[in-house]
This record gives sequence, structure tokens and C-alpha cells, in this order.
Amino acid sequence: MTGPRRVRTHCPYCALQCGTRLSREDGTVRVRPSDFPVNRGGLCRKGWTAPFVLEAPDRLRHPLLRGRDGRLLPADWDSALDAVTAGLQRVRRDHGPDGVAVFGGGGLTNEKAYLLGKLARTALGTSQIDYNGRFCMSSAAVAGNAAFGVDRGLPFPVTDLAEADTVLLAGANVAETMPPLMRHLDRADLVVIDPRRTRTAEASALHLQPLPGTDLALALGLLHIAVTEGWCDLGYVEERTSGFDEAWQRALAWWPERVERVTGVPAGEQREAVRMLARTRRAYILTGRGAEQHSKGTDTTAAFINLALALGLPGRRGSGYGCLTGQGNGQGGREHGQKADQLPGYRRLDDPAAREHVARVWGVDPNSLPGPGRSAYELLDALGEPDGPRALLVFGSNPVVSAPHAGRVGDRLAGLDLLVVADFFRSETAELADVVLPVAQWAEEEGTLTSLEGRVLRRRRLQDPPAGVLGDLEVIQALAVRLGQPASRFPAAPREVFDELRRASRGGPADYSGIDYERLDAGEALYWPCPEQPEGAGPHPGTPRLFLDRFAHPDGRARFAAVDHRDSAETACAQYPLTATTGRALAHYQSGTQTRRVPELLRAVPEVCVEVHPDTAARAGLSEGALAVVTSRRGRLTARVRIVNTMRSDTVFLPFHFPMSGRANLITNPALDPRSGMPEFKVCAVRVEPGEAGA
Repeated sequence: MTGPRRVRTHCPYCALQCGTRLSREDGTVRVRPSDFPVNRGGLCRKGWTAPFVLEAPDRLRHPLLRGRDGRLLPADWDSALDAVTAGLQRVRRDHGPDGVAVFGGGGLTNEKAYLLGKLARTALGTSQIDYNGRFCMSSAAVAGNAAFGVDRGLPFPVTDLAEADTVLLAGANVAETMPPLMRHLDRADLVVIDPRRTRTAEASALHLQPLPGTDLALALGLLHIAVTEGWCDLGYVEERTSGFDEAWQRALAWWPERVERVTGVPAGEQREAVRMLARTRRAYILTGRGAEQHSKGTDTTAAFINLALALGLPGRRGSGYGCLTGQGNGQGGREHGQKADQLPGYRRLDDPAAREHVARVWGVDPNSLPGPGRSAYELLDALGEPDGPRALLVFGSNPVVSAPHAGRVGDRLAGLDLLVVADFFRSETAELADVVLPVAQWAEEEGTLTSLEGRVLRRRRLQDPPAGVLGDLEVIQALAVRLGQPASRFPAAPREVFDELRRASRGGPADYSGIDYERLDAGEALYWPCPEQPEGAGPHPGTPRLFLDRFAHPDGRARFAAVDHRDSAETACAQYPLTATTGRALAHYQSGTQTRRVPELLRAVPEVCVEVHPDTAARAGLSEGALAVVTSRRGRLTARVRIVNTMRSDTVFLPFHFPMSGRANLITNPALDPRSGMPEFKVCAVRVEPGEAGA
């Protein structure tokens, strides 16, 4: 390509979206941190090593087609796309539009997420579309919408946290999952709720260590203390909220000593946590996956929001509640149409006015828009069933590793009439595909992403993708054209797609209509909602801080939620006496498709391990560094034993980044939250036994 060999862009990994400067020197891509507000000139190990993935030796550089001998063989693009189109048309003819499904990813740019949703609902006519962000913060999204009337991960800039006196982190290990965020928390006293003594917990002033699956009881107990010991901000509750009495009636029964019996957290530590939050006006409560990835994740998140509301934190400058989104575009990915129940602009698919608006932008009949369809795991579990999809398009996801009950999901994928995967590598999901399409990576494309703080950011291209590799937008356009759509309806230029996205989002909760590439390229910090202004009014400045004057419900009030504790979908028993929980390791990201290909990161954490308490290890006959077999009702995996003195003796921990027999999700429970569709990743009953070499 011609043009600059240096660009300012953002890290391809988590939703913090650290600012970076890329350059190409002596044929090698180099990365340096930029002095962007969220990372303040720092990067984590994943960010520093991200360029290696661009040149990884096993990167896909041409399409692959499965031959009659069962092997994936190189093919040209026309042959691959023709095979995809023929397969899609055959399935649609035999099984109807919902015979085809689409599974997207939280790392796709806003433009890709938007066009993928449009492809599903217009060119394919299917309601069966969802994305792996359903496994990320869907519970927090449902709880946030119910409480505040709108869902934005952080309704304030990350930099506000730097002035906090106290921050409660419920199920968030930011020191490992997004290390640069710790730069904004070094002034605050941290209260960390986590079953493990993580690196974040080690940096805390107070660590509450509950049994996995009991966070909801703990949150109810903290609210009980806030009310009964006089820490509740009654003026704020009266002026800015509704539903307090009903929520308090549920929390009334959760006195500290009862909570201690259920969670294992001492009553004194519960009281100290509330005092630390209530003694200062600059306090925040932030939730993460540890609180949300449960079959009761929505209620658990709502209970922490209740605590924040009782203390008067949300909607006040210098304090608040927020959710720490995980994936790079987890926020924007669900705002613009690849989630089963949503249309662009964070509109509800079952809202007639929303359907009318988006259909007008798309030039289709509102009645032709299908859905809502199944949530992510429900979609994957229905594959191949009599009333389920027979074909699946996967963009930017690796569900063979990342989905719960992964063995079952792999079997579903393998049994499809057609599986198409667009990826950079032969991921574990791509290995099962009939057609694999090689697509461009982050440094080879233009677009936008939306960070965890609701700020819309520009991704800029440093170089062209390798010969034989297309961008996702080009792939989507090519498929749409082959399915009979005009190319103009599916533009492949990111700027054109974003301009259409702006129109589709206009007037929605996530209104991007006042944002354009010119403003972003000029360096403006634009947080949604950022509506287009009437002519002569000047550009809207964006909304870095939501709720300062009113919440987004029609009456302007935030809503308490009347929630109560219940057990996880399964609990420990004689056959499975331990509770397993899963999470991330510092060196890896998501399913590990990218980070496991970086030698430095793989050396740091080369294989799956199971963390166990010394007493647990002794009872099970386990030794440090030996192999263990972890078994649940759904499957088993082999992991290297790591003995950790600070683990609870009733709990074991597994990172979920590893493939094959090391997949933590072989054992996880697909029990779903009834409101969010979130699977219960964080709790399953297991037994751990000595393994054998080569097992």
C-alpha cells in the first residue's frame, strides 16, 4: 500500500482499548504505547506482543475447502464463496431461512457487527444470529437497562476512577485481565470480592473471598448492613430512585451472620466493606465476569446496583456504578445488531418503531425483519436439531473452546450440513469447518470500536493484508451479492458502512448519528449518545458522563430490583465434592487463538493448570506439577496441578484459554440465566483425581 508507515490506533485485545502507535521498520511491525487517557503510556504483555500475531507462521493466507477425502485443502476465493453460497441456498430451500444461523464476535468492529446483522436479517432472512458477547456481559446489560434505562459499561470515563477514594471490584481481576486500568486505581482503597487471592486481591485493602455462586447473598448482605447501620443515603433514594422498599424487603432477611454461613465471608469483613464505601463521597462499585457469569447473573449484578443506589453513588460526579466489559468491542458489538434481540442503536428488535426506523434505512419492509432468535448457547445447542439451524456462519469467534459444555458444542458443529468460519488461523472451530475464509487482522483494516467507557475510537490501518486475504466487510459483501443483493446495499468500505450505521442508530439509546470519521480523526473524544444536531446548532459534544441530571427511564429515576439469593444450578455433592470456577490468565486472551501463537506468552503460561489448596491436593493425592483429571457431569479435562495456599479448600480454578483435552469448558455448566441467556461459567461441581502422563 501507499501512504503512512506509522499510525495511531488501539490495542486489538480488551475493551480498555489502550492507545498505541504502530510503525513498520525493516519489514517488522513495531508497537509503542501512546499517551492515551486509559493507558497513560503503558501496555500489558499482550499489547506489547500483538504484532507477532500479524506474521504468525500458521496464519491463513488462502481459503480452505473440505475435500471428498475429508481434508481441508487450499482453494481460490470464487470457489470458496460459491461453495458457501450453494450450501446456504440448499439449506434455506430445505429448511427455511432459520435453517441458517450466524455467530459473531465481540472483537469485530462496529462496521462489521452492523453489516453482519444486516446480512442475517435481510440477505439471509434468519432470526438466528447472536455473538460471543452473550458470554461476556449480557447479565450486566440486562440489569443495567432495568436499573438505569440504558446499558453502557462505564457511564463515566475511566480517568474518573483515578480520583476515587474507594472502589469495590466484584468478580473483576483487572490486574491480570486489563493491567493498565490499575494505573487509575492506585490511589483508591480497593475492596475485592473474589473466591481467589488474585493479583488484584493482593493489591486490595480488603479481600472478601466467598464460595463461588454466593455473590448474590453477599450483595444482599452488604445492602442489609448499609440500611441497618445507617449508611444508606435516604435523601438520594427518595429523590432519584424507585422500588427501594421492595428491594429492602428481600435484603431484610440477609443479616451478616446468615451471609457468613452461606458465603464464608466473615461478618466483620462485610461491615468493613460497607464502611469503606460509605465513609467517602468518591466511591465506585464495579462488577466483572465473576459476578455475572451465573445462571442468576442478572440478579447478582442487580443486587450490586442496589447497593450502589442505596449509597447514592450512580449519577453523581466522582462516584458511580459500572461494568468492566471484557472483549475489545463488547460494547459496540451488541449495540449495532449482531445480538439476537437488538437492532442498530441498541434498539429492541420487538419494538415496532425500532423495526420501522431500521427497515427504512435498509430499504426493506419492516414486516420482513425476523426475530428475535435464540441466545448464543441456545443457538449452538440447537444446531442440527429438527427445528434448529443446519448451517452456521462464524465470524470472529471460537465456540469450540469458548462455549460452555464445549464437547457438546463441538459435536453440534461437526454434524452441520455447512459450517463456514472466517478467521486469521485454523482455530479449533475452523478445524471442523467445511469452508474456512482468511480475513484481515486489526493492523490491516479501518473501522471503529467502542470502549468499555462508551467512547467511539478509530482503528487505523498500517498495512494491507497478505495477498489472498480479504477483509470481513468484503466477505460479507461478496456473500450478499451472491445471494441476490445489490452491492450498494452492502458496502465494503468501512466509512460508508459507518455512515449508514449512524443513520440506523439515530434516535436510539446508543445514538452515533453525530459521530463521523472526520471528528474522530481530528482527535475528538466522543462518547455516545452523540446525536446529530439541528443545522446551525453546532456538533454535539458527546456524553462522557451519563445520569448526572436524570436516569434514562421516563420518570428520570433509577430502579431498585427486588432480588433474592438462590443456589447455583448445581452444587457440590458426594460424587462431585468441589466447586470449579473459571477465568483468565495474565498472558492469554479469550480462547487463546491469538495469544497461544505468541512464544513469549505461551512460555509464560504454556498449558492449562488447575489451582488447588494444599489440603485439597493432599486429600486427592495430587502433587505440584503433576497431572490431574477434573471431571464434572458433562465431561473431563486434564490439567497440570498448581498448589496455591490462598485458594479456598472447597474450590478449584481453571483458565479457559486452552484447546483439546485442556478445555476448561468441557466441564462448565450451560445452565442459563433466564433473563440474559448467560451460561453458568463460574460454578460447576467437580471431582479432581490424579492423572497419568499422556492422559
